[in-house]
Amino acid sequence: MMEHIILRGMTWSDPRGYDPVVAAAQAFAALSPGVEITWDKRSLQGFESTPVPELAAQYDLMIIDHPHVGAAQAAGCLLPLDLHAKPWDLTRLAGETVGKSYASYTLGGQQWALPIDAAAQVQAIRPDKRSAPAQTFDQVLTAARNGTVIWPLRPPHNLMSFFTLSANIGSPCAVTPGPLLPGAAGIMVLEAMQALHDLVDPACTGMDPIAALDALADSATLELAPYIYLYAPYGRTGYRSHRIGYHDIPALGPNGPLGSALGGTGIAVSAQTKHPETATAFAIWLASAKVQSGLYAQNNGQPGNAVAWGNDTVNRPTGNTYAQTRMTHEAAWLRPRHDGYMGFQHDGADILTDALSGRTSHQTALAALNDRFNESFPND
Repeated sequence: MMEHIILRGMTWSDPRGYDPVVAAAQAFAALSPGVEITWDKRSLQGFESTPVPELAAQYDLMIIDHPHVGAAQAAGCLLPLDLHAKPWDLTRLAGETVGKSYASYTLGGQQWALPIDAAAQVQAIRPDKRSAPAQTFDQVLTAARNGTVIWPLRPPHNLMSFFTLSANIGSPCAVTPGPLLPGAAGIMVLEAMQALHDLVDPACTGMDPIAALDALADSATLELAPYIYLYAPYGRTGYRSHRIGYHDIPALGPNGPLGSALGGTGIAVSAQTKHPETATAFAIWLASAKVQSGLYAQNNGQPGNAVAWGNDTVNRPTGNTYAQTRMTHEAAWLRPRHDGYMGFQHDGADILTDALSGRTSHQTALAALNDRFNESFPND
């Protein structure tokens, strides 16, 4: 009798996170008699903060964020995919990555997840209101003085903008023990963030990217979100009341749209799964160019595969989103991924909140960021 294999997966609740993996599970089951894959979902906030070991104890498959990789590796809760994947499959996927998406899940010489969704902070505009994106930070400030800018600053997204602007001026934040950012660069970034913070609606401090994009789509006055994670489905006509157009980030530094903080998601397999070969096979299939260019993109997915990004049938329905943000994604900056980073991300975002609200000075905040970052590394 054929074995009946049931795999349980956990993803996040936005249509971009849920719809494509459910569609893929149904298609994979049709190709693999006896295999059933079910998906649960959690909120964006839960996706950003829930420890991976907690999920790996309950699920075979997990959609994860790459900064969790170090903690997951230390806990031994994920299955290294190279144990069951064919080497040429991984080599092919590494060659089809958008920017550092594939590398973001590589640690200690092993592959802990595969990129299925590529994202970075990009620029979002209302094309019915604004004919062209902002090219510079000064242009963003001008728009903000006119009351047309929205900027998601709910933690950890304020820290993501700090990362983006730091790398954009040529001073990327550290990824190894020591200070997070040299003093002069840190003050420059904090002053730029403060200037924009003081011009946008205070409600921005409670907004994540989804809330900000919903507001941008519905607003009679807003035109621009200068630093916001890509949500490609908003580029589709009819997804919201007004279509969102996406472009490369405005530059604070002199070298164009470089250094955006990399986001996106990957599919990982629990070390406790009873079906490692099947779970790994599904992960590889889901990340493949064929699936990413086809049913994944067709079901509100935001592909992580570069072949899909270059496919006109994927680009066109989103208003050319992928082509218009490709440089930002290819030049994105990879966050730290060490065991202990997630604690810093939580605390660092709170430090920035205090600085931008005026509760602490910029100098005090920068010193606190440097100290907390250095403390986040294991002592051994």
